[in-house]
Amino acid sequence: MVAAPDPAKLSVRALSAWYGDKRVLSRVSLELMPREITAIIGPSGCGKSTLVRCLNRMHELVRGARHEGEVRLDGEDIYAADSDPVWVRRRIGLVFQKPNPFPTMSIRDNVLAGLRLTGSLPRERADAVVERALVQAALWDEVHDRLQEPGIRLSGGQQQRLCIARALAVEPEVLLLDEPCSALDPIATTRIEDLLTTLRERYTIVIVTHNMQQAARVSQKTAFLLQGELIEFNVTDRLFTQPADKRTEDYITGKFG
Repeated sequence: MVAAPDPAKLSVRALSAWYGDKRVLSRVSLELMPREITAIIGPSGCGKSTLVRCLNRMHELVRGARHEGEVRLDGEDIYAADSDPVWVRRRIGLVFQKPNPFPTMSIRDNVLAGLRLTGSLPRERADAVVERALVQAALWDEVHDRLQEPGIRLSGGQQQRLCIARALAVEPEVLLLDEPCSALDPIATTRIEDLLTTLRERYTIVIVTHNMQQAARVSQKTAFLLQGELIEFNVTDRLFTQPADKRTEDYITGKFG
């Protein structure tokens, strides 16, 4: 008997988004599966960052922003009237393009910041949470003996892994990363990519990237956006080697973008 496939972790249905009168996403639909990395590619201004921010309700924090359509986490509409945005953002973590550790906080306090904001950190568990999150972010061995130092003193790559640890500390189910390697050198980028491959065993991951080689290296599925529309969404190898749409082929071969 063949096992049924896993249901989607996140389902996006006819999602459109605006900033004021400017429409930046147009009826995007896709399904993100458990234990997969999905890469979002496309030229600058195509709506990649807006899409990931809609996936955990960060988009609505921008003045004048609005959306239409559905985003469902395990079948639950995250935009339902009775859905708590704080609950959504705890289950769906977001790591930004530039490393942004809180400059006045220690490494330890940076990891715990999200849990403290939600008031859900038992004091007796703090040390265990810090170690778990830093181990998951492949940073523990490098910082375990200097947890009281400011996080801002770490290198750029270490700061980005600290931000990932901060997101993991609240035990999300989905991890969104908006161009997490764009400000990093090649060595730090490799560390992040290796980390994502490991984290995929436990999390559903979405990565926005301008680097198509990175998308090919780390993702199982890739979505190509152009001018706010989802042009193609497919298995990564197939999208890059046998694109179904001429616009996808033109983009990945460098004819525009």
